[in-house]
Amino acid sequence: MARLFIGGPSFYSICYTDMRKIIIYILITGFLLFLCTVTTRAQGVSDSSASLKIAAAKGGFDYRVENLREFLEKYNSPLAVYAEEFVTYADLNGLDYRLVPSISGVESTFGKRIPADSYNAYGWANGEYSFTSWEDSIAHVSKTLRIAYIDRGAASIAKIAKRYAPPSVTWAGKVTFFVKKIDFLPLDFDII
Repeated sequence: MARLFIGGPSFYSICYTDMRKIIIYILITGFLLFLCTVTTRAQGVSDSSASLKIAAAKGGFDYRVENLREFLEKYNSPLAVYAEEFVTYADLNGLDYRLVPSISGVESTFGKRIPADSYNAYGWANGEYSFTSWEDSIAHVSKTLRIAYIDRGAASIAKIAKRYAPPSVTWAGKVTFFVKKIDFLPLDFDII
């Protein structure tokens, strides 16, 4: 093959260099498009979560209830039949639906190890407090977490732990573990 000019690069080496630039450009563009798609999917998860809440409020199916019920049944929890109450009171108080059940997992193995007839699956008042029913306990703990913790600046599990379970250094990690086991998808709440 003839050279373009004497002592200069061949036609093939020029094409090879240009082709490498084109391939790199295509790879970078493809990667950037992929990142945009991932961001859009994450927003879709958040939007679909909000849609599920709206559908549930209108009497539609809420996957969170069934997801939580199935999770609690795996642990033979007496709280499994109250999955709908956990979700309802979480929504009423602007909480992640996984938070209160996760606390019960840490404090009482999801309600299995509690003082007799106390319905206190949350270690409330160091286990000395008695509620009148499971629903009463879910409502009370959810509302108090909102008013006395989150509204006063403890807006993450780590910050809640400093007030809820001092001086434990493992409580937040254990609650976070159960939150992620209940549902690994990110929701509208940034509690972790």
